[in-house]
Amino acid sequence: MQKKVRALGLLSGGLDSILAVKVLESQGIEVTGLSFVTPFFGASLAQKAAEDLKIKLIIQDITAAHFKMLKNPEHGYGKTMNPCIDCHALMLNIAGQLMREKGYNFIFTGEVLDERPMSQNRRSLEIVARASGYAEYILRPLSAKLLDPTKPEISGIVDREKLENIRGRSRKPQMALAARFKVIEYPNPAGGCLLTDKGFSNRLRELLAKNSNPEIRDLQLLSVGRHFRLGDAYKLILGRDQVENQKIESYFTPDDYLLTVKGIPSPYCLLLAQPGAGMLLGKAAHICAAYGDTVDRQQCIVIIEHKNQKSEIEVIVNKNDRTEFRIN
Repeated sequence: MQKKVRALGLLSGGLDSILAVKVLESQGIEVTGLSFVTPFFGASLAQKAAEDLKIKLIIQDITAAHFKMLKNPEHGYGKTMNPCIDCHALMLNIAGQLMREKGYNFIFTGEVLDERPMSQNRRSLEIVARASGYAEYILRPLSAKLLDPTKPEISGIVDREKLENIRGRSRKPQMALAARFKVIEYPNPAGGCLLTDKGFSNRLRELLAKNSNPEIRDLQLLSVGRHFRLGDAYKLILGRDQVENQKIESYFTPDDYLLTVKGIPSPYCLLLAQPGAGMLLGKAAHICAAYGDTVDRQQCIVIIEHKNQKSEIEVIVNKNDRTEFRIN
């Protein structure tokens, strides 16, 4: 009996990656999805897609390796702090290692030639493949007929003639292919990586300028609330709504300082634990009060929770405190 062909594919959960799975499954190939997690992107869309496709999904946290690459990407950044080429190469390198370890025949992605002018042009795709260390095993089913044949095609375990030749930014070919495979539900195209967001990238640059080796929690908090720099080592984070207040509370540890305005709707304010942070409580309390439902010159009390104890500090509201230490 002929051994089953098995493929491991990067599954983002977007339409392209879904269609790549369908194209290979139409040839009788057994497909497993692979999705990665860092503080900058997650696997929720991939999980939904894998459930709909009824395929196995491997989820792997690559924070340590990804952040090491992020601080000094060999091929640089895009418009923000998105190191797309090096990021894709890292993912495919990890996929290639899993391919070897778990006995898959090849790896694949849902990338479409020239869909993204900078990261998916022919040269970029070739650079990514070479940098991954597994170039001959990387198949891109949606544009395969426009690219050089890879080992699975040359060996005959994949029928090249049954692959696609999609190119460019138009979504019409993908939508037609989706209709052919009866794929009805799929997410709209959108950047799922926080590193492509200008505001988030600015916060990350600011953090790295102050701390070249931040903790994972520092990275996770970059996407939450308003941020204030009270000194080179001191960061204050304010929730903007109830959801963010809940997130801030979930990140709070007994060594931190959690501030709220007594008896007045206000943000949860997290002053991250650092030696000497307690000296900044007056400044932090004024900012916290300025963002509460208060008026200028109002007298109020700020509650401070630290090491499982609560204390209070009295402040006079100054709405100018809302901008002085704000990080853009």
